[in-house]
Amino acid sequence: MHTSEAPRLYARDPLLHSLVPRLTGLAYAERARVPWEYDKDLPLVLLTGRHGMGRSAVLAALERHYTGRLPLALVDTAASDLVVELLEELVRFLAPGLGRRFPLLLPGLIAVFGGHGGTADERARATARIARLLIACHLENGTETDVAQRWTGRVRQRLEEAGAGGDFRPGAHAVTYAVLAEYFERYTRSRSAAPLRQWYQERYAESEAGAAGAAPDGHDGLARLADWFHRGGDYRHAAEQTLVHAFLEDIATSRSKWQRLNRDPRPLALLDNTHSPAGARLVDLVLEYRARPGTAPHDPLVVVATRLGDAPPEAADATHRELPDLVASTRWRRTGHTPSAGLLVVPLTPLSRDDVLLMLDAASAPLHPYLASALHTLTGGHPLASSVLCEAVLEHTRASASHEERPGPPAGPLGPRNLLELTTSDGLPVTAALLERLLPSPHQRARLVPLSLARDSTAAQALAAHLRLEGPEQLPANAAADYLEAEQWQHDTPQDRPLAADPLLNTLLVHEARRTSQGTDSRRGWQEIHGFLRRHHTTRGEESEADALRHTLAAGDAKTVVAALSEEFQSEQDRQSALRWLNCLWYAATAPAPPAADWDDERAAMAAGAYDDRYHDIDEIDRCINRLLHGLWYLSDALAEPEADLCDDIGAELAFLSLRHQTWRGVLSQAARTWPAAARDKRPLPLPEL
Repeated sequence: MHTSEAPRLYARDPLLHSLVPRLTGLAYAERARVPWEYDKDLPLVLLTGRHGMGRSAVLAALERHYTGRLPLALVDTAASDLVVELLEELVRFLAPGLGRRFPLLLPGLIAVFGGHGGTADERARATARIARLLIACHLENGTETDVAQRWTGRVRQRLEEAGAGGDFRPGAHAVTYAVLAEYFERYTRSRSAAPLRQWYQERYAESEAGAAGAAPDGHDGLARLADWFHRGGDYRHAAEQTLVHAFLEDIATSRSKWQRLNRDPRPLALLDNTHSPAGARLVDLVLEYRARPGTAPHDPLVVVATRLGDAPPEAADATHRELPDLVASTRWRRTGHTPSAGLLVVPLTPLSRDDVLLMLDAASAPLHPYLASALHTLTGGHPLASSVLCEAVLEHTRASASHEERPGPPAGPLGPRNLLELTTSDGLPVTAALLERLLPSPHQRARLVPLSLARDSTAAQALAAHLRLEGPEQLPANAAADYLEAEQWQHDTPQDRPLAADPLLNTLLVHEARRTSQGTDSRRGWQEIHGFLRRHHTTRGEESEADALRHTLAAGDAKTVVAALSEEFQSEQDRQSALRWLNCLWYAATAPAPPAADWDDERAAMAAGAYDDRYHDIDEIDRCINRLLHGLWYLSDALAEPEADLCDDIGAELAFLSLRHQTWRGVLSQAARTWPAAARDKRPLPLPEL
């Protein structure tokens, strides 16, 4: 049940309070029944999203609120390699809450686990799985170790009595036969065992007829099931299909007529990370079973699964719904016999600014009035990033109120510009903490931090060679891009774009490169990396001029950038050059700021003209371009507050320049009118039309 200490989920109420209660028949946060939306055929709900979108958090919340109120299983499918291992987990969690404890599936799983050859460790793990199954189904009492030892001793005794020897590795299916004999003779009645054997016999009766002789006591079907499973390939596929069918049929028959008439809450299976091979396979098999034509009874299992990225590409007939669509009804209905017709795909969407405001509501001191907006702009509403940063803000305000010394920004009022300097409660920088969660591979994460500073794939490859990034791949930058695609951050990586296409991920990587810069004399230092990239783009010709200027500015050398822009301003005349100049100015100004240790951030003051007296040796146009460049550079920062005066100054500087160029007046005047509003709204700066 819900406790006050449980973390709150934001913007997920349509799932938690509407959809799942209508499927299970039980309210999420109160002891009340809810009318079922579907009497028989149920959709399999698939929650999709990138790392940090809260897929696992939703399942954890459902587990917290429904445990003890209905039969429930929460299984991380990425932790297992085989479907049978997932079925074992589901049985262990669901069996205590069901009336009948998997009489059909249990002999099939025991045949598969009991017939396992392999090493002694593998056989021990298989025996432990059998012990856990017997305990969960109340067929044995005691610890897992004790039950496993008793089981092993009994099976060994049967083998010895059968003359198979005591090395526990006899051939001709003797182990499987001994395991099945032990199970049926000890744990089932003869009258109930016959239909179970017959169920498997009907599915494998024609397979290898007479190849190895008839199995004792009618165990042919189960013995062949185990044999097919251990063969692998298509045989294993068929065996897994049989076991999933047994699992769902057991679920269907576990509910009594009275439970169905009384509309008792349905069992709930929560399957996390079903993008894993075993998880995807289990979901496919459940969907295949439910798509069978005919009048077979519908299983009542409510399945809520999660998947990294989007829905499977082959799920062409799946129903897609946004979170707000789930409040009243899903409007799902099976429209055909393809398996994917049983799939209801729900992408988890970002949080709103109002959600961020609520997350910051517990602050122990007044916050900057636009801190929530800045945090939302930075994260794009990404749930994990928003949560980590909000917790860091709350921790900072608490420490400031108690005069406690902490790493990160100095105590006192926290501004938007300080958000990425915060630390978590255990002292870890927030960017490092987030990247560990969003990019699980330490090796690829270490590569992507410096490579995120490169403009495109060509520059990234050159930088990787310059930094001597090591690894088994011949092209480390390509390997990093492949990793981002495998982790579902992007579907492909365009050659003319940075490696990390996601704005939040790119911002975090760039800031981490800034934070971990090893000084001006290091090959991996901020200045050296941008100096190398500037030289790289200079060799690529005029089309890379803007990139070269951007890296020059990122290294803190604004004077060189101003000189280059001024020279072009005073030498070019055609209107097309005006567009190119504006684009070069805007793009150069998107440069990331240097580390604080290498540079004093005076961009806002410089844009306001506070330091014009430093530039008495240059003319009025150069001073105007210098102010304009620093203003745009400051405003391009995702965490910069778009101050009205500074945005207005952008328009004024462009208007001043328009009066001092013979042919660019119209283009610059149009930019003077449109750029201030775009800067205030944090929108891309529009280029004028010719």
